[in-house]
Amino acid sequence: MRKFLTGIVFLLAVGMFNFCAYADDPVVGPGKKVTLNYTLTVDNKDVETSVGKAPLAYVVGNHDIIPGLESQINGMRINEEKVINVEAKNGYGQVDLKAFKEFPVSALPKELTPKVGLVLQATSPDGSMFPAVISELKGDKVVLNFNHPLAGKDLTFKVKILKIENAPVVVPIPTIAAQQTK
Repeated sequence: MRKFLTGIVFLLAVGMFNFCAYADDPVVGPGKKVTLNYTLTVDNKDVETSVGKAPLAYVVGNHDIIPGLESQINGMRINEEKVINVEAKNGYGQVDLKAFKEFPVSALPKELTPKVGLVLQATSPDGSMFPAVISELKGDKVVLNFNHPLAGKDLTFKVKILKIENAPVVVPIPTIAAQQTK
């Protein structure tokens, strides 16, 4: 009987050790801040990497990264590496023909010589900046493409999870209106 109880105690101790090991081994999922290295390949060419630079950090569910990448990172663990293929529709979307707009060349900065493929920095009415690519020259007009430069492209990411931690909780502070006294 003593050997039997010793065996059960041993099994419980081993079981607790395994439980603790998994409890300290977080996985990527909701409520987590994830830090990772990545290399992005498009059309068999590396176009961007964080390797040797600052790694990418994002909070799961905040829409900080493209949905096709985030969904395939979910469930990964620290030091896990994976090659992730993302179709255009789950990356930067398909090319939207409505995003091609024609402007007079005179609307461009005077010192600029327009060329097809030239990337310009455009400003929206709210002040945010975004790229626009000259896609066509038509005499005194220029056609600008406002699609994301990777729209319509399938993407391949090589990722390595570096850190997983609980995301900071952001509590909104209520706005208190100042009351005017008479």
